[in-house]
Amino acid sequence: MSALARLLGTFFFIGYVPKGPGTAGSLGALAVAWWLHTYEGIPAAGFAVYALLLLAPASWAAGRVAEDIGKKDPQIVVIDEVVGQWITLAGAVTLNWKSWLAAFALFRVFDIWKPPPVRQLERIQGGAGIVMDDVMAGIYAALVLYGAGWFNLY
Repeated sequence: MSALARLLGTFFFIGYVPKGPGTAGSLGALAVAWWLHTYEGIPAAGFAVYALLLLAPASWAAGRVAEDIGKKDPQIVVIDEVVGQWITLAGAVTLNWKSWLAAFALFRVFDIWKPPPVRQLERIQGGAGIVMDDVMAGIYAALVLYGAGWFNLY
């Protein structure tokens, strides 16, 4: 099970990128989302469903990898970025190159900045704590993305 947790937790080994694994995880999430939108017709709101479906396996994998490595929140775990990035995309009024770029930038800003209660959610034990702060960062970013779309800014 450790191998499966490592595969999922690192989002198919993207987490092993030596510089900026969180950014790489977000870009990987966007690449998969772009493919799903372009070739499978998944609308923006559909990514909220995918994020919700991924929440429990992501928490399990993140917790298992953290336990195996012996760190609270190892940098190689990027499945939390995937969940957060997909939540952000769900806030898009329309999906075009501007909204994809805005979703990436907004999620990274909120994930790095960690306004309350994002930072407080990191205190939750295990994989849930690893994932939930990115869920909240994704919610914040989705709200801003939705607002920007509502005002036709993209």
